[in-house]
Amino acid sequence: QVQLVESGGGLVQAGGSLRLSCAVSENIFSFKRMGWYRQAPGKQRDLVAVITSGGSTNYADSVKGRVAISRDNAKNTVYLQMNSLKSEDTFVYYCNAVRQGPNREYNFWGQGTQVTVSS
Repeated sequence: QVQLVESGGGLVQAGGSLRLSCAVSENIFSFKRMGWYRQAPGKQRDLVAVITSGGSTNYADSVKGRVAISRDNAKNTVYLQMNSLKSEDTFVYYCNAVRQGPNREYNFWGQGTQVTVSS
């Protein structure tokens, strides 16, 4: 079973930075894409950033210019660098990995890491 373990969340003041890490139990090249999502209690989980196996990236409009997703293939780890944090960035952040199967995609999720931005 694929395991994704997030770390790096915490409490930070508005304007500060955090770097989230997602350590994956398998070679991340085996995944079609990897991404970060965020979710508030009782709300849907929304995309923050995604990176494909080819290195292409995409970001939610709300974080463009403040966030960067990257991957370290040697460490099987995906990162989310977040700068100029705002109180509205307060969510639980989840790492996601997508593997292409013969007939469908398979999604794998981490347990989430809390990010709290104080104003």
